[in-house]
Amino acid sequence: MLKGHLDAIVLAALEAGPAHGYAIIETIKTASSGTFDLPEGTVYPALHRLEQAGLLASAWMTPPGGRKRRVYSLTKAGSSALGERRTAWRRFSGAVDTMLNGGQAWPA
Repeated sequence: MLKGHLDAIVLAALEAGPAHGYAIIETIKTASSGTFDLPEGTVYPALHRLEQAGLLASAWMTPPGGRKRRVYSLTKAGSSALGERRTAWRRFSGAVDTMLNGGQAWPA
């Protein structure tokens, strides 16, 4: 079920601010109450794809006393894309919810 929605989930995880890959994975896991416990091999390709599309930017950072990490952030285009994906999701999920709960038949 996650297929096709991973990019929107990653964008949403970065809405609060920049984060490195592991933090993004943990944000997704926590925000979904553990439903989305995604492996690095799923998230990192999405991060690279979103960056290549111009929806994310990244920079290497080394926190005091920490190790060097690549930190990702939403670009203006990424914020806009997130808004568009939210709108599409609301329409899609509302339609699925209607159908699964005995929605109205198509008008004749």
